[in-house]
Amino acid sequence: MSSEIAERLGLAVWVKDLKAARSLGRMGNIHYMSKRLKYVFMYIDGHKADQMIQRIERLHYVSHVDRSLRREWTTEFNRSSP
Repeated sequence: MSSEIAERLGLAVWVKDLKAARSLGRMGNIHYMSKRLKYVFMYIDGHKADQMIQRIERLHYVSHVDRSLRREWTTEFNRSSP
């Protein structure tokens, strides 16, 4: 048994109906639901991300899906003071 941490991808899913958006929990882990802005932030398996995003976009209550850009940001900072 190896205790690997699964690669996760964060998604912002913009929805038309929050009550129907609860069913997104079957496709991944819901982290946050905004009632005012009508979006759901969730995590999905990174290995199956493209397939899962296509499935989510086809749902009738979904406006659009944005991927998290956290992996593309540089997290190494250099000290620039002399």
